[in-house]
Amino acid sequence: MDPNSNRPEGDMAAKIVAVIDVGSNGLRMVIAEVLSDGKIDVLERLERAVHLGQDTFRRGRLGRQSMRATVAIFQDFQKLLQLYDVRRIRAVATSAVREAANADTLLDRIRMATGLQVEVIVTSEESRLTASAVRHAVGGALGVEQGDTLIVSVGGGSAILTLLHDGDILTSQSLRLGAIRLQEMLATGEESPKRSTELLRQHIANELSGVESSLATKEVESLVTIGGDARFAAEQVGQSTDVENLFTVDAGELDKLVRRCGQFGVEELSRRYGLPFADAETLNPALLVLQALLRKTKAERMIVSHASMRDGLLLDLARDVTGQEDEALLKGVVHSALAIARKFHVDLAHARKVTELAVRLFDELQTEHGLSARHRLLLRVAGLLHEVGEVVSNRAHHKHSFYLISQSEIFGLGPDEIAIVAHVARYHRRGIPKLSHLEYMALSREMRVVINKLSALLRVADALGRGHVQQASDLRFERRDDDLTVYVPGGVDLLLEQKAVANKGDLFEDIYGMKIRLEEM
Repeated sequence: MDPNSNRPEGDMAAKIVAVIDVGSNGLRMVIAEVLSDGKIDVLERLERAVHLGQDTFRRGRLGRQSMRATVAIFQDFQKLLQLYDVRRIRAVATSAVREAANADTLLDRIRMATGLQVEVIVTSEESRLTASAVRHAVGGALGVEQGDTLIVSVGGGSAILTLLHDGDILTSQSLRLGAIRLQEMLATGEESPKRSTELLRQHIANELSGVESSLATKEVESLVTIGGDARFAAEQVGQSTDVENLFTVDAGELDKLVRRCGQFGVEELSRRYGLPFADAETLNPALLVLQALLRKTKAERMIVSHASMRDGLLLDLARDVTGQEDEALLKGVVHSALAIARKFHVDLAHARKVTELAVRLFDELQTEHGLSARHRLLLRVAGLLHEVGEVVSNRAHHKHSFYLISQSEIFGLGPDEIAIVAHVARYHRRGIPKLSHLEYMALSREMRVVINKLSALLRVADALGRGHVQQASDLRFERRDDDLTVYVPGGVDLLLEQKAVANKGDLFEDIYGMKIRLEEM
């Protein structure tokens, strides 16, 4: 069986899972057992240092020695994976690999040496995984499930900010404020501790200047932080809580710690606090970022959780094993799509109506298309965004919608999923997919099939949404031979809808082999 497979083999649904995180300053692996009730029992945690971020953020490329060390670590990890007979593995890489010009070379060398596929994830996926882990670890403790909460993860390459309202994910943002990136960008190692702190503080303030408006940080009541530098702050000046591995750090105490640590260079920090040199290098930049963000909120303290993105990865695998869905993720994706729709002044009443009609058709034709719940979500997003292009021009707005969606970051969706959403919106009107459409033909056959199936549904839904049909729940369906009859509540003239469906039903008839007819109930 493929070690990266997400499907059970025979009746042996995999219980032992593993996740690997290729970060800016090291590789980390967690091996765990997923119990029948979905609980996760961690069996092994491993961490090996390798400075990929220093290469990428300094030169834009991964160095030969770093790549060789990374491949060797993966080979060591593979031996342990085989020992535990791990059947489900997800390996991901973040900014240090994502931004490297020669990232494909590293990924290919890992695959050739171990057979493992490493997925380079976008920042929105990092945010989702981190938020999932924090929500699971913190829950309703310390008021996190109420009001506005900002989750902050300061990594080596980026600071990922995720905004929650009453526990639901609203939006996320990635800032180029990773601790290693800051160190390499400003060359702070060549400055005195005092001068280094001044440079970092000024640069961080500039980068955060737009955060108040985009994330409404002044309304944030709780700030939750994760990562080794936040845990260091908790160990030094934090207070324990009633929740295991959850601590609080008062703003005043954090200020004192930042001033104290800012007096020392890397070597002195390492000696005084017994830190590995790599951790001492990132400490002051990360603490300054956390301090600056805390000051921009209403919160009087920061909450420190031991959760990590790897815990989010494990939760994903556990849900996959047990067949559960992450409702918070679904809400977060829809919130993100709605935020984009509002940004481009979409008629939300129409968009929502078309979306519900499309989803109703999806559910009704489940046996015909055989698509998953994830595809249902992509159809929902495409429905909400199919007319964003009208902000550019009403003429050929479907093509403008394709471009705008392609260039957007939708929380919780990966690049391939965004490509599917963009193409489904592209084909909601006018021409259907053709061999001459280069962007469409550049996709895999599997993606093109999904696009065809979803586009056919959205075209029909958009036709129905232009007329008198008000609610998807009002419709009734009947399949007879090669016809799908849609019964609409009586008392309305269906001429408009019938003409629209006749014009847009071509792709539906090709894909599903059925002709749509509208009749009164």
